[in-house]
Amino acid sequence: MKQHVNKVASSCFYHIRRLRQLRCYVDQQVMMRLVMSLVVSRLDYCNAVLAGLPASTIAPLQRVQNAAARLILGLDRRSHIKPALQRLHWLPVRFGIIYKIATLVYFVLHRRCPQYLLELITNDGDSGRRCLLSRTSRATIVQRTRTQLGQRAFSVCGPTIWNSLSKTLRLTDNQQFRRLLKTHLFNFN
Repeated sequence: MKQHVNKVASSCFYHIRRLRQLRCYVDQQVMMRLVMSLVVSRLDYCNAVLAGLPASTIAPLQRVQNAAARLILGLDRRSHIKPALQRLHWLPVRFGIIYKIATLVYFVLHRRCPQYLLELITNDGDSGRRCLLSRTSRATIVQRTRTQLGQRAFSVCGPTIWNSLSKTLRLTDNQQFRRLLKTHLFNFN
């Protein structure tokens, strides 16, 4: 996985260096679109497979995101990055992974996903167990694994992330779930 992360980071930094040469010729909106299409799309593509990796492995992707934010906003290397990410409404990479997995679990629990994903996650209320508290909190059953690699499987990390969310967020049934989740992760950050 470390090789994959380093290859993605290397590719993104190449595009950032090339876009930095255009900085004086385009305005901020155009630069944002270019960065979103060439850099951020690569960071977001299949980033759910990075769940459960150590922070040292994900750090190159975070450095790419920081460099992209600085390029868009015209900041220097020493400026603090957290306000810049909030201004752009970008979650840090590790929270973006959590966001993607929690959204996928939300779609699984609301039966708006492919059948193979429905088979991976069991809602605690559907299990037949007599646990009234979990039915009202919409918790999921976390499968047990013996290996560290097994902890990263969607059938394990998805329910773990879902159960770590607040009860009010898990009970949200409307289209506002993603907005509320992003707000929750911004505040948690």
